[in-house]
Amino acid sequence: MLTWNVNGLRAAIRKGIGDWIDQIAPDIIMLQEIRCRPDQVTENAVPFLDWRAVWNPAERPGYAGTAVFSRMPMKLLHTGIDAESDPDGRVIRVDINGIDFVSVYLPSGSSSDAASARKNDFMNAFAPWMNSLKRRRRPVIVGGDLNIARDERDIFHWKSNQNTSGFLPHERVWMNGLIDSGWHDLVRQHAGDTDGPYTWWSNRGRARQLNRGWRIDYLLGNKRAAQTTDAPQVQREAGLAISDHAPITVNYG
Repeated sequence: MLTWNVNGLRAAIRKGIGDWIDQIAPDIIMLQEIRCRPDQVTENAVPFLDWRAVWNPAERPGYAGTAVFSRMPMKLLHTGIDAESDPDGRVIRVDINGIDFVSVYLPSGSSSDAASARKNDFMNAFAPWMNSLKRRRRPVIVGGDLNIARDERDIFHWKSNQNTSGFLPHERVWMNGLIDSGWHDLVRQHAGDTDGPYTWWSNRGRARQLNRGWRIDYLLGNKRAAQTTDAPQVQREAGLAISDHAPITVNYG
C-alpha cells in the first residue's frame, strides 16, 4: 500500500503520477491534498482512477481533501473524525479485507495565528479518536501528512525551526504522545536512529536536491498492524518528480 500527499491530484497527473504508481504497484493508495472533486478528473487520465474509490474533497475549491483507491473491495466506514463534519476533507476511514485504513491530512498551521489555532483544535479532537482506534482488535493503519516532525532526527535544520509550525514544542509533545500511547511509527521503527528519511522538502535553498527536509508524513499502526506489516520505504525519487512530498509504501497482511 501507499500513502502520498500529492500537492494537487490534477497537477500530479500532468507530471506523470500514473507512471510512478505503475512502477511502485501498490494495491491500496491513500492520497492527501488532492485539491479537486472526482468530477474534475477523468478515469482514463491514469489507470488507478478507475479502481474502487472513496473521495472526501474539501468544500472549498482547490483546497485540501483526501481520497482512497483500492484494487480490492472496499467499504467506507466514515469520513471525518467519527460523525463530525469534515469541510476540509481531512479524514477517510475504510475497511479493506478486515483491515482499517485511514487517510489523514492534518492542517499545516503555518500561514497565520488563526491557522495555528485550527491545527490545535484538530489535534485536540484527533488524539482521543486515535486512542479509540488503537484499541481495536483488528489491524489499523493510519497514513498521511500529519504536518509535524517528531524530533531532531525528523528535520534537517531543527535548531533554526524550533519556533516554526510543524516543529513547535507542543506539537512534538502531541505527536510523541500518539506513539507513547501505543501507536507504532512504522518508518522510524524500520529506519532506526538515523536522520530522516525525510518526506517533504522546501523549494528554497536547494533543499530538495540536497535532501534537507522534514519527515512529516507517516504510516502509523496499532499493535495488530505492526505485527502484519514490513518493509516501509520512503520513495524519494517519486516525490521529487511529482510533489513536494514523497510517498511512503509498506507491505501488509
